[in-house]
Amino acid sequence: MRVSKLIAATVLAALSSTSMAQTLRPDQAAFRELYKELVETNTTQSEGSCTLASERMAARLKAAGFADSDITLFATPEKPKDGGLVAVLKGTSKTAKPILLLAHIDVVEARRADWVRDPFTLIEEGGYFYARGAADDKSQAAIWTDAMIRFKKEGFKPKRTVKLALTCGEESVGAFNGAEWLAINKPDLIAAEFALNEGGGGRLDTSGKKVSLSMQVGEKTVQNYLLETTNPGGHSSVPRPDNAIYSLTAAVTKVGQYEFPIQFSDTTRTFFKRTAELTGGEMGKALTAVLANPDDKAADAIVSKDASFHSMLRTTCVATMLDAGHAMNALPQRARAVVNCRVFPGVSVDTVKAELDRIIGDPSVSVTKIEPIRPMAVPPPLSPKVFGPAEKLAAKHFPGVPMIPVMSTGGTDAPYLSLAGIPTYGMPGIFQQLEGSGVHGLNERISVKSLYEGRDYLFALAKIYANQD
Repeated sequence: MRVSKLIAATVLAALSSTSMAQTLRPDQAAFRELYKELVETNTTQSEGSCTLASERMAARLKAAGFADSDITLFATPEKPKDGGLVAVLKGTSKTAKPILLLAHIDVVEARRADWVRDPFTLIEEGGYFYARGAADDKSQAAIWTDAMIRFKKEGFKPKRTVKLALTCGEESVGAFNGAEWLAINKPDLIAAEFALNEGGGGRLDTSGKKVSLSMQVGEKTVQNYLLETTNPGGHSSVPRPDNAIYSLTAAVTKVGQYEFPIQFSDTTRTFFKRTAELTGGEMGKALTAVLANPDDKAADAIVSKDASFHSMLRTTCVATMLDAGHAMNALPQRARAVVNCRVFPGVSVDTVKAELDRIIGDPSVSVTKIEPIRPMAVPPPLSPKVFGPAEKLAAKHFPGVPMIPVMSTGGTDAPYLSLAGIPTYGMPGIFQQLEGSGVHGLNERISVKSLYEGRDYLFALAKIYANQD
């Protein structure tokens, strides 16, 4: 009896899966195949190849009608597997500036032994796609590549030139970064009035209801600093007052107790104003008070109970690694700590270093910037030309769901594009639950429904931008 039920359940599941596949529109089915190929091309730093993934996407673009001259595949001799591509769909206007569709195709490492499913096989199960990169960021990379293919097949003649850049290195500190390489070595190739990137999205509650949409307008600069102190050391039986560990821990404690001052950009001011209106209650009042007076410590204390709000209000620095001593029976000769800072847009990493030196106030503790030193995050303008169309279109695709501009406390490749003078925005449209997505962790997933809905929205939005004057 149990066997019969198991067989019946298996057959039913298979029929259900087939039924779901048959309900896809032809364009959705084509997108799914592209997405599957991209996801199943391993692009981890250790074993994968962004170059291979780029070549496969280039082949699809050429099959859709893009000429060889419209596609640039790039890589360096030192990093042959970290390549990327730029594709160009020429516009009809001689005055309208291009737009750039940006996505990174490298992914965080994933070990098969740790995952429930093979991380490099796209698996559709229970309404979700599972795989490493299913969400971050191959969902957007597939959507942008698919959009270019659809534009070409439709014979779409945009006013603006539309450019696509698929790059490597966003997920790996110190690795070759394709966005940086393009900004420094090929700025004319990617030149654009603005770029559409990852970083925005939408939030679902635990029941799957759409709660809000967000467009990322600015982000913090990520910079690590090394705190280090040295000492002659000696035998532990003869302690001395100038102990390297004591000096370091005192310095780290001071950093931990320090609060950088509140700052606002146009984006965060708008975000907190709208959030106050939507939230109400004690938090809403505190947000309103902080907006009126950033020095209101009582209001700041209430707002900062929310860790994400606290981080959005200011530069933050936190100790993340410690290393000290060389033997259990010896006085430490060296003590080190890594402090990870998320620097408010428009503030230089040198300014933060100077503030750390001041906070610590101990010349025996050196503070140095750790490579890589990322460029300062320049906040893009909260432009009605960018935000307006996205908000208006969202009202049609996702009626009743508010859209709010946000500043990311994490990091994307946007700061590198600022080197080429390109303001960069994280696009809304793909809804995710805050918990359980597995991004950067185990069993990464994305809602199938949200992916297809987001694809339709982003395709329509890119077309709107492409036809702007």
